[in-house]
Amino acid sequence: MSDSTLAPSCPAQDNSAISAAPSAARGLLYVTFTALTWGTTGATATLAIASSGLGPVALTFWRGAGGFALLLAVRLLAPSHRRARRGRRRQGPLRGRIVPALVNGVGLTVFNAAFFAAVDATGTAVGTVVTLGAAPVLAAAGGRLLLGERLGAGGRLAVVGAVAGLAVLVLGGDGDGAGAVRPAGVALALLSGAGYALFTVYTRYLGRTGRAADPFGATLTSFGVCTVALLPLAAADGLLPHTRELGVTLGLMAYLVTVPTALAYALFFTGLQSVRATTATVITLLEPVTAAVIAVTLLGERLTAATVAGTGVLMGAVGALALAEARGAGASASAVGGGR
Repeated sequence: MSDSTLAPSCPAQDNSAISAAPSAARGLLYVTFTALTWGTTGATATLAIASSGLGPVALTFWRGAGGFALLLAVRLLAPSHRRARRGRRRQGPLRGRIVPALVNGVGLTVFNAAFFAAVDATGTAVGTVVTLGAAPVLAAAGGRLLLGERLGAGGRLAVVGAVAGLAVLVLGGDGDGAGAVRPAGVALALLSGAGYALFTVYTRYLGRTGRAADPFGATLTSFGVCTVALLPLAAADGLLPHTRELGVTLGLMAYLVTVPTALAYALFFTGLQSVRATTATVITLLEPVTAAVIAVTLLGERLTAATVAGTGVLMGAVGALALAEARGAGASASAVGGGR
């Protein structure tokens, strides 16, 4: 899955259940490592689907189940687990946390499953780029429509740029060969971005109403919901891989669950304690670059001039959106400071 946009949009919360805040340099290293490993997710999914015979839904189930188990272990083994548990009790009764867990879980499930399906349909490079480009833009549009958040001139320009980049990518793409731009795959990538926008906008809403949970805990429960929700669908689609290349499949699945899921999330949330969310968003633009390099060099996908141009415009729009939000946050902080 393309994950780099998951946490930067979350309100700053208490992440003490993970570790003490790292230095700024170490935080940047954590976020950079996370972006690079997330860039391998699409290629790993492509290879795992080919070797296992599993569909995108079953693959998402196994990633969710494995990620939930390992992230839960991180939570339980953290030195400050008891303090985090007390904090969760202060959030209120259990029924008040069920709806947020379900909404975030559904969003994460759609985000993952649709991304894996998009990669399977239209290739690693295009599937990753469209998902990454669409996700923050759809979240910004959702925040404007549902929460009344102002985009500003920079934000509106970023949205226009993202749409233009997507148009160049789709209309100018080659319809044949490895890594071809296929409308069905692009539609699935947009659906994946919509899943991201769902839990992002809802997280912002919870933050505004004072009900936000820590991002690590929210991700943990979201993976749990994802696992439960997809179990019957994955079972119907075929839950177990075939045995022809079982060793390869198990190796790919082990990597998918551990490195770009459990380890990456743990490091990312730790790094966010000392790295600004906007900085993290810009750094994680390394993800589509990594995905494209792997797709071309290892998977034999071909990037046309239109694909490269559309990718550049799309990622430029994401970077511009991050910078516009940073300027807006800085202006708000200045206004608050001037009023005291």
